[in-house]
Formats: sequence, structure tokens, C-alpha cells
Amino acid sequence: MSDLRPNSENILILDFGSQYTQLIARRIREINVYSEIIPWNNFTALPNGCKGVILSGSPHSVREENAPKPDLSAIIGNVPLLGVCYGAQYLAVRNGGDVQTSDSREYGRANLSVVETSDELLVGMTLGSQVWMSHGDTILDLGDGYSTICSTSDVKFAGFRFVGEKVWGIQFHPEVFHSTEGPILIKNFIMNICGCSGEWTPDNFAEATIASLKTEIGEQDKVILGLSGGVDSTVAAELLNRAIGDRLHCIFVDNGLLRKDEFEQVLEDYNDMGLNVKGIRAGDKFLAELAGLSDPEKKRKAIGKVFVDVFDEASK
Repeated sequence: MSDLRPNSENILILDFGSQYTQLIARRIREINVYSEIIPWNNFTALPNGCKGVILSGSPHSVREENAPKPDLSAIIGNVPLLGVCYGAQYLAVRNGGDVQTSDSREYGRANLSVVETSDELLVGMTLGSQVWMSHGDTILDLGDGYSTICSTSDVKFAGFRFVGEKVWGIQFHPEVFHSTEGPILIKNFIMNICGCSGEWTPDNFAEATIASLKTEIGEQDKVILGLSGGVDSTVAAELLNRAIGDRLHCIFVDNGLLRKDEFEQVLEDYNDMGLNVKGIRAGDKFLAELAGLSDPEKKRKAIGKVFVDVFDEASK
């Protein structure tokens, strides 16, 4: 598929399964920079226009035998890198440092008792700044080549950097609300260290997506799209509609499990959006297929089968 990154300027986030990963992406997009999340084990090379990489937190421990351990050789030395929580601990272990279980789980608010504001990452932050910790392990040794840039009373290596390289690690979460100066740190990394221009907006993404769809779908081609009434399929329909107009044929199926009058209301909403949509009432077919089933997996397969059958019939 065509590259949808506007102006080919983006920040890549390698996701290790953290509950906060989406929030990191949101914070970056709030300063008008496009960010993209991929699972850590899907990373093979930097995407075109990548200006920097962030390693997310994780429910895993770096001490686990099968812990995520990505190859960073394509990143370090090419673009700036920031490890957050697990990402920071992985950087330390990768560098020959030591990570062990903390005496007490480091979770909640903490305050920075040491802040090297001369460091690029911390410019503008203040002594005593509140940060949010969320980890059960802690770094005891950074290994050679790293220097400490901030600490709390309980966490000596709250933040560090690799001397001579644009590599940083922080054991707190700047993306959450409770890290009061987190936005300053994120902006320092994205704008000042990575050198992003901050010209991206969600409208840019829509425009790029629509242009890509126009290129990939032939001038005479038609598209059939199933609608669920939810956000994902509705956004897909809107983008396709802007790209190819009435060559988009949408199908919305009443499976008999909708709320009262929901079928009519959703169809009306789709028509108001200017979508070419056909509504199919198939509640009796779904309920008949579900009759007598109690196992959730069998119900799921039964519903899926009827959807396929109804969709195939309606699309002829």
C-alpha cells in the first residue's frame, strides 16, 4: 500500500504491549507530528522519513527468558531513540547493565530530585517535577557509556543517556497526565532532538489516504463494503466515499441483536452522510442459526457464517 505518512516525516513507536502505548502516539500527534505504532517483533527497518523511535513500556520483565529483545542496530546511530520504562530497562540490559526486582513496586507519583536541565531531553523541566512511575523492576547499573540525567529519591536512574549517541532512557511515563512536565520532555525529544517540523494534522492523514485510494482503485472499479454501524467501518466508508463516490456500495445488516429502532437510525445516519447504502434485515436467519447454542465460540462461528452468507447474497 502507498505510504500514508504526510511529508514522509514520522515517529515510529515499537510496542512491547504497554497499556500506555496508544497514549504516547496521541501525545505526539497532539504536537502535530505523525506517529505510527508497530509490534516490536514486526520491526525490520526504519520506514521512509522516520525521524526518531520510541520503545514503549511493557507488562513483561527484561529478566524473563522470552522477554521482547528487538535488534536496535538499524536505529542507533541513524535516528534518535527514547526508551520508556521497559524500553529504558532494555537499553540498560543491552548495554551490559543490571535490572532487578525492585524492593517495592515503583508505582504512582514521584518527584525528580535531580534534573540535568542542560541535557537536550530535559530542557525546560524543573527540580521537583512530578512524574509517574509504573514498574516492578528497577535499573541497578547502566553499564558503560551511559550517564544519569535525572533521579528521584527512590530511583537513581530515572533518566539517562548514552554519551556520544542520541539515545535516552527514562523509567517514568511522560505521556500520562500525572507527569506534569511530560509534555515538555516529549516535545524536546520530538521537535528539538528528532527535528520534526510539527506540520501534520489529522486532515493531512485523511487527504493522503483519499489520494492513495484514488490511485489504487481503478477508475471503473467498484467497491463493496460491509458496515457494522461502528466507528471503524464508518470511517472507512467516509474515506472511500470521498475517494470514489457512488462507486462505493455499502451493506448494513440487521442481525436481530440491535437495539430498538437502531437499524433505522443507523441507516438514516448513513444516508445523511451521503453513503450509497443498502439495509438488509436478516434477524430471523441469525436467531435461527443461534437457536440452541450456548458455547461462545460456536455462537461466534454461527454469526460469522450467516454474515458471510447474507453479505454474499446482498452483494450480487
